[in-house]
Amino acid sequence: MIMSGPNSSHKPRKKRKVDAYFGPPSGHGTILVDPATKAQKPAFPLVAFLWPAKGTVSQWVILPLILMVAGLFRWTTGFWGYSGFQKPPMHGDLEAQRHWMEISIHLPLSEWYFYDLQYWGLDYPPLTAYHSWLLGKIGSFINPDWFALSSSRGLEDPILKVYMRATAFISEYLVYVPAVIIGLRQFARIQGTTSWEASIALVAFLMQPATILIDHGHFQYNTVMLGFAIASMSSVFAGRYIWSCVFFVASLGFKQMALFYAPAVFAFLAGSCLFPRISISRFLGIAVATVISFALLYVPLLLGALYESYRGIAQQPLPAPPLLVSLPMQFDENAWYYPLVLQTAQSIHRIFPFARGLFEDKVPNVWCAIHTFHKLHQYSSTTVQRAALLATSAAITPPFLILFLKPRKDLLPWGLAATAWGFFLCSYQVHEKNILLPLLPMLMVLAGEGGLLPSTRAWVGFANMLGVWTLFPLLKRDELRVPYAVLSLLWAYLMGLPPTSLSVYQSGLGGGLTAPVKILHLSFYLAMVVWHVFEAFVAPPHGKPDLWVVLNVLIGAAGFGFCYLWCLFRLAEESGLLRKKRTAGNSKEKGRKDQ
Repeated sequence: MIMSGPNSSHKPRKKRKVDAYFGPPSGHGTILVDPATKAQKPAFPLVAFLWPAKGTVSQWVILPLILMVAGLFRWTTGFWGYSGFQKPPMHGDLEAQRHWMEISIHLPLSEWYFYDLQYWGLDYPPLTAYHSWLLGKIGSFINPDWFALSSSRGLEDPILKVYMRATAFISEYLVYVPAVIIGLRQFARIQGTTSWEASIALVAFLMQPATILIDHGHFQYNTVMLGFAIASMSSVFAGRYIWSCVFFVASLGFKQMALFYAPAVFAFLAGSCLFPRISISRFLGIAVATVISFALLYVPLLLGALYESYRGIAQQPLPAPPLLVSLPMQFDENAWYYPLVLQTAQSIHRIFPFARGLFEDKVPNVWCAIHTFHKLHQYSSTTVQRAALLATSAAITPPFLILFLKPRKDLLPWGLAATAWGFFLCSYQVHEKNILLPLLPMLMVLAGEGGLLPSTRAWVGFANMLGVWTLFPLLKRDELRVPYAVLSLLWAYLMGLPPTSLSVYQSGLGGGLTAPVKILHLSFYLAMVVWHVFEAFVAPPHGKPDLWVVLNVLIGAAGFGFCYLWCLFRLAEESGLLRKKRTAGNSKEKGRKDQ
């Protein structure tokens, strides 16, 4: 055996980090220590479930188990009802997604945004259309009847349901789940927390009930958009700003509701080019990457329209969208570039449907709450749109300015949450499913410094429990009462939250809650429980059939307003604008947070 000499280039293998799966200090919110015996015990049930693996099992063994359990709950949720089942003529969201697969594989690209807009006309950005085309092609290979043009409308084949459920499941596990795993690890790294805490946050993230119930119960592909948004956030944590732009454009390109995050992302990226020093190269890189990403997003649609025009497929019969008609300039319909202008204008018109009104259905935000007492339809649409613009601008300006002037990576989740809350509460054309947007960055902070302390866990838990509760009227229509009860109560139990436990409000850990906050939270939890009792057993008064839904809106809007204020307060506190209370969990150096 030849021994390497002192000048050998051989480098010994690095030792594995000791804290990789050993428990964190008790001040981090996961462990309770008995003052007398010094014995440790889990602080809440989710920690207890992962306790046997602490310090003895590699995270790469635990990770597949977590993913299998999370996948099991997603798949079993799919056994229940879905949006629009046996509800002709429009059916619901599953039929809308199936219909887009149908038209994308049978019609020329130039007709995607024009075809039969009175049924389920395509009204999402191009990346959703390409996704639909891919899934439609695969599904047609299995059974062409599922996506036969026109004749497949309203099809409720049980095997088709299995296929559609599988597409949501696989899409999530290809985009959302990897993004969450990497994003939580990156955020834990810059915050100085351990892999153990990141794994606990991962379970809380993947078991969050609202996302499971909407995508795998009601049926949508929101997790693809959310996954790209998390990938953008994760790229910022890793210092890869160019990739952050690419992923965020992909998020916007899949669903326009990612615009809830746009001001915060713009403020952070713009601020990072100016502070602490001006970086022209970073600015140019961000600008070029954004332009190229948007161009690539539209290239298939626009080149397809040009090619079809060249082949002789007439564009003139397609009606000009209102956006194009309203422009002061006139376009020659015989010009070579007219298909490009037409497709761009029509897609924008479909993606941003201002004509639909201030809100759809009953949404727990400011406008629907005001409409309960003062009818807003008496005002012109222009007046209402301007009011929504002013209110939204006022709500998002504080987090925008903080992120712009202090573009620190650790502030990004707080800024995204506050901005998304501002949009949800005040913006135009909000859906109840948009609640997923502010909840996502709030879940991210669980992996940060002190994220599992009662002072943070209680607020994150409160927002998520209130959020899924406001979705109940929608879920009830889809026959999802049982999955709603199981998933929401399970998540509350795992996180030590009401109505299953009061431990988060009684914990002996540092970083607890003040008495007014405890009273506030418990009052809302009590209201939610009482509401469920009345909704289940007491018929609404004659002439007020929507009484319980309206109360759901009013309670939800008030609670979400407090969540917005808390996220904004924490953003200001973490940024240094407000003096931060010292707890056992925030002992790491501030220098580690800076870029």
